[in-house]
Amino acid sequence: MKVAYYAPLPPARTGVADYAAALLAALRRHGAVEPHARRADIALYHLGNNRLHRDIYARALAQPGLVVLHDAVLHHFLLGTLGRDAYLGEFVYNYGEWLRPLAAALWSARANSAFDRRYFDYPMLKRIAERSRAVIVHNPAAARMVRRHAPGAVVVEIPHLFSAPPHPPQWDVVRMRRSLGVPTHAFLFGVFGYLRESKRLLAVLRAFGRLRQTNPHAHLLIAGPFVSSDLARAAVPLLAAPGIVRLPYLAEPDFWRAALAVDACVNLRYPAAGETSGIAIRLMGLAKPVILSNGEENSRYPPAACLRIEPGLSEEDSLWHHMVLLTSFKECAGEIGLRASGHIVERHQAVQIAEQYWDTLCAYRS
Repeated sequence: MKVAYYAPLPPARTGVADYAAALLAALRRHGAVEPHARRADIALYHLGNNRLHRDIYARALAQPGLVVLHDAVLHHFLLGTLGRDAYLGEFVYNYGEWLRPLAAALWSARANSAFDRRYFDYPMLKRIAERSRAVIVHNPAAARMVRRHAPGAVVVEIPHLFSAPPHPPQWDVVRMRRSLGVPTHAFLFGVFGYLRESKRLLAVLRAFGRLRQTNPHAHLLIAGPFVSSDLARAAVPLLAAPGIVRLPYLAEPDFWRAALAVDACVNLRYPAAGETSGIAIRLMGLAKPVILSNGEENSRYPPAACLRIEPGLSEEDSLWHHMVLLTSFKECAGEIGLRASGHIVERHQAVQIAEQYWDTLCAYRS
């Protein structure tokens, strides 16, 4: 069997590209998999919520195959690729003519789409779900969203992939912490990835500020570019506080060094887009405790393998309490990290994930 493979690949600055590259290498152990193959038995399309996927989305509609939804909310993608009339038509196709006024209002207010819950409540998945031979998702929330839009769609849940990096020597990790100005004995939290409102950065910065009042040795690494100018302006005063270290976008080798250098990861997502965070998977795979937003997207992780924060009014207080817990009882942090790593080894290794993909491709090929 030959598979045509459609995905952004490195050096594209997106987690989907890194995932797609790792999966491509693992799939090639099973058979012929070729990016943009002209002739193949089936195509595998990777879809996410940004413009990098515009041509892939169009091809997936024109030549149906298997679709991997890295984000189960495509609303923002369609906002960025369609004109007003086409957007209204797509919204109506998904939810009915009676919601055309809502579609018009959402189009007019689209500058607020990064944080307005309404854009997340309408994922706009119907067309791609109806056209595809099968839809692959990574968590129950995404599966539920697809089935709500297309009850007849074939939905296959395959866990997110973890591909272990080559471990740098311990001295390289120590040097990384020193370059950040973080003492050996200090507890270092990390926030990684593109910085948008849904990552709850302001709440993270405020909770960390409270932590520093009682634990002046705690540090917080913020690594990644802002994709929201409004968020960047709001965060500037808080980023200047003591104990905060700032890094830009990190290429793969630097990301892994930074990930190994932190003691815990804060990876909140609200509103969620049905995505399984590749950053959370990577940090858990490295045996780091990860603080996540509680939600259906993260429901497959064992309770003792991560820390969960309820979104809403108690978010900041809860995050602060969990930060205090981790910095006060480092053995607790270590145990959570070990349990996280054990879960990733059991459910998310590249070899077993590729096998599940290959079985699905074989089942739905021409």
